[in-house]
Amino acid sequence: MKIAQVAPLHESVPPKLYGGTERVVSYLTEELVKQGHDVTLFASGDSITSAHLVPVVDRALRLIQSDDHFAYHILLLEELSKRSWEYDIIHFHIDYLHFPLSRQLNIPQLTTLHGRLDISSLQDIYREFTDMPVVSISNHQRLSLPFANWLATVYNGVPEETYSFQPATGSYLAFLGRLSPEKGIEAGIEIAIRTGMELKIAAKIDKVDKDYFNDRIKPLLKHPLIEYVGEINEVEKNNFLGNAYALLFPIEWPEPFGLVMIEAMACGTPTIAYRRGSVPEVMNHGETGFIVENIEQAINCVEKIESISRHCCRHIFQTRFSARRMTQDYLKAYASLIESNFHPRLAG
Repeated sequence: MKIAQVAPLHESVPPKLYGGTERVVSYLTEELVKQGHDVTLFASGDSITSAHLVPVVDRALRLIQSDDHFAYHILLLEELSKRSWEYDIIHFHIDYLHFPLSRQLNIPQLTTLHGRLDISSLQDIYREFTDMPVVSISNHQRLSLPFANWLATVYNGVPEETYSFQPATGSYLAFLGRLSPEKGIEAGIEIAIRTGMELKIAAKIDKVDKDYFNDRIKPLLKHPLIEYVGEINEVEKNNFLGNAYALLFPIEWPEPFGLVMIEAMACGTPTIAYRRGSVPEVMNHGETGFIVENIEQAINCVEKIESISRHCCRHIFQTRFSARRMTQDYLKAYASLIESNFHPRLAG
């Protein structure tokens, strides 16, 4: 099958450091190639892939001084339109940006929505473009847009060899993600201090969150139990998560998926997470960790974490969240669209 994967340009594929969407696109692209498909990846020029790379811009936009990142995505869509006839199916990962163009391309296509959808301005977009087949990364993600043209739910997956199983229980709590209010880092710090356990924080600080970090988080880092290690890459994550006692995931927003939960699972490390968004779908309470409602429950579960089998965490990851499983589910969605001869322009 000839498949085009269309990635955002903000980060390389895979990202050098933080970047969930681009990482998933990389995992999917590489697994498709591994299974013998002819794949073209539209991404930034510093991407690394075994697929055919169409570099729309030399480097990830995160690294470029530009006032208008939107312009590069328009160039991306133009380049894709010139080549669209070459593919059996086009898989978009750029939200709704391509929808007007998609109605003009007489080719099967689908879009994975990687972000949060509980934003009021999205209602009009998805009501207008109800002909666009979209894929959710959790069933919970769909709730804000029940009228969208949902084709499937495909859970994110990670290559089994990327993270190595660590059978021994670690000695510290881990927090991995962005340092923003919705990620719950303040709750994570309180949980660590009140349980008397070291907390290691590996996180990205976006420009929009710098004031929050300086005003609210930086003073908390003075506590001897709290260590901020900065932003880490995929290789470093393997040791960071694998050597942890547990991952803390006290989110305060409707998380669409939460890739870090399955990354920890792959290492055998349990997670303590708040019941928000996709958490009840991704985690098996009592098997891969504990789902809690508040700080008090999280503290109680820290004391019970050794009742969780690290072997069970790894097994559930392999069964539900491997890159192979994710790719199989996407191939089913591709085949369904192709067999139905579905094209957005014809349906609209």
